[in-house]
Amino acid sequence: MPENYFDAWVAQRYENLWPHLFDPQVVEPVVSFLAHLAGEGRALELGIGTGRVALPLSRRGVRVDGIELSAAMAEQLHSQPGSTDIDVTIGDFSTARVNGTFTLAYLVRNTIMNLTTQDAQVECFLNVARHLDPGGFFVIEVIVPPWQRLSPGETVIPFDVSPAHLGFDEIDVATQNSWSHHYWFIDGETKTFSAPFRYVWPSELDLMARLAGMALHDRWSDWNSEPFTSTSSSHISVWQKPE
Repeated sequence: MPENYFDAWVAQRYENLWPHLFDPQVVEPVVSFLAHLAGEGRALELGIGTGRVALPLSRRGVRVDGIELSAAMAEQLHSQPGSTDIDVTIGDFSTARVNGTFTLAYLVRNTIMNLTTQDAQVECFLNVARHLDPGGFFVIEVIVPPWQRLSPGETVIPFDVSPAHLGFDEIDVATQNSWSHHYWFIDGETKTFSAPFRYVWPSELDLMARLAGMALHDRWSDWNSEPFTSTSSSHISVWQKPE
């Protein structure tokens, strides 16, 4: 079982620590995109967290189940209105099994990178394929490895420098592994949070999908289906299981 970095302190403050993720202008395009793919079927969110996406998707009439490593995050989800219809399995989303099959499975906000080895990421695709209906879709939102932003010999990239928060990634390009470090300045105190991740290339994900018997269906640069180009910093990729 991977180590859980999202403890009760983080879970209880998740929306306050990352408020931009909960902006309706951020959430609504995600939910609309996923609801369209789910149709009348069921959806499975891997790394469901506190329900940032699952709750509004459920309100759209989609039956949502989830897998979550952190019991504290799942407890936070189930403290919210409308959560009684969402079943959460506690476990590693690369291996945990959920009853039934699904029209859609999805991983948002770089969560595939929480799996810190290539083998674990491959296992995730295989696990998703076991859960999907024939013709079902697997969606991942993830950043493109930011190697172009690194000068030769550099290993650190800041991603947020503001009065309330300092965040930077410490990167090993040889292994594609990194540690993300956060420093929040809250009520006169400094709170820290660090966690490991593994970057993964779009072409690498496509090969993982092929190993799991799926094929690329679409790739976009954002949830509004803007084209993915050589300058895109992230992508929304959709793979499909054969009918």
